[in-house]
Amino acid sequence: MPPNFTVTEENYIKHIYHLQQPTGYTTTNELAAALKAKPASITDMLKKLSTKKIVNYEPYKEFQLNNSGKKVALGIIRKHRLWEYFLVEKLQFGWDEVHDIAEELEHVSSKELIEKLDAFLNHPRFDPHGDPIPDSNGRMSQLPQVNLMEVTFNTAAQVTSVGNQSSELLELLKHKNIRIGTVLEVKKKFSFDNSIEIKVRNHQAMAISEQLARSLFVKYVD
Repeated sequence: MPPNFTVTEENYIKHIYHLQQPTGYTTTNELAAALKAKPASITDMLKKLSTKKIVNYEPYKEFQLNNSGKKVALGIIRKHRLWEYFLVEKLQFGWDEVHDIAEELEHVSSKELIEKLDAFLNHPRFDPHGDPIPDSNGRMSQLPQVNLMEVTFNTAAQVTSVGNQSSELLELLKHKNIRIGTVLEVKKKFSFDNSIEIKVRNHQAMAISEQLARSLFVKYVD
């Protein structure tokens, strides 16, 4: 029988998964910063997760989830993103309102409930922020996409995902009528501060900051 995990352990597992994506490893300092926890607490939890054979951990070294840990992490991420999709598409929450609710719902342990939720939603492949939803085997669809700062001028591009999903940034995007699926063109880049001018269909051209642009990913459209 697979080990059971507390809510705190699941939060650690999910954060380790995200932190190790760029290089395959992460560190206690990175994890402590992400979780706003003391290094001693991080070390204690890593020892527990190592005992449960979830993480490859040695003191004072970089560490990573093993295959079992990745499977657990993807299961948590699957639940989180399915709940976000449900909250937005079925209950009409705003995309900037669902993260904290999904953080609670992702710890529901019933596998049958999650599979029925997935079927009820017709097996969505991406959540409301454009992030891929793992299937029951942990597989995720991937879209060819580029950062908005790299888009060719005067070329139609469709917003596919948002890198920074803070409620403040999502609220700003909603104010600017930018969401997943929005088609836009980059018209100009300003060298003074690297801000760019974009044109969203049926709206006037507007300038957005480099910080905002770097949070948006798009795909080219015909």
